[in-house]
Amino acid sequence: MKKLQNTTSNTISKIAAPAVAVALILLLWHWLSTSGVMPEFMMPSPGKVLKAFREDFPILCRHGATTLQEAFLGLFIGIGLSFVIATLMDACRPLMNGIYPLLIVSQTIPSIAIAPLLLLWFGYGMFPKVVLIVLTTFFPITIGLIEGFASVDRDGLNLMRAMGAGPVKRYLYIKLPSALGYFFSGLKISVTYSVVGAVISEWLGGTEGLGVYMTRVRKSFSYDRMFAVIFFIAAVSLLLMLLVTIIKWLIMPWERKNHKHA
Repeated sequence: MKKLQNTTSNTISKIAAPAVAVALILLLWHWLSTSGVMPEFMMPSPGKVLKAFREDFPILCRHGATTLQEAFLGLFIGIGLSFVIATLMDACRPLMNGIYPLLIVSQTIPSIAIAPLLLLWFGYGMFPKVVLIVLTTFFPITIGLIEGFASVDRDGLNLMRAMGAGPVKRYLYIKLPSALGYFFSGLKISVTYSVVGAVISEWLGGTEGLGVYMTRVRKSFSYDRMFAVIFFIAAVSLLLMLLVTIIKWLIMPWERKNHKHA
């Protein structure tokens, strides 16, 4: 009974704390937009943003479909590339020593600086946008997989080797299960990066997408609509992170049990 009460109390606190924080932010936002501290056209009130969100929702969904198409394509390619690179680096130490620093250096270059070059080289179609998304999403997953492979149970690995299991079986039955938790941690980050990368690439050119629509409303000084786009992007990113969590629980049911016992 006491354990149930503690669980209920923890659940309520986890829900109440962010709800109070959001309420305080909204109150501060409303005060800034209505008190004259910030010009209302620059910081529209939450009510105006909500109205713009409701009115533009069909348009946001249409543009969002294009952005998600680019994001998912780049993310899936990034996942495949991450598995290939991480597996090769884990299997070959010289390759690890050679590629790992390059991976780190690649993350010091801002995406907004790469995007114009990609559009210059490959045009304004979907290809340069997908390339940018791949570049921004594969790093967290690759690093997660490398750390997951390194955390493998050495006793289990030696046992498999003693029983005559080849590299493929050792990878499938020992290394891959050990790396799944790290993979999903990286995927949570990358799934949000994929949406952000798609929006950034759309800022610089295109006819459809949330980034294109954001540029249009900004140029027309419709900042209430611009805030609506921002909240739509945030909502989509949160839903994608929730989807990753659900997939993780389906693939790793023991994680769900550990979460319940925590």
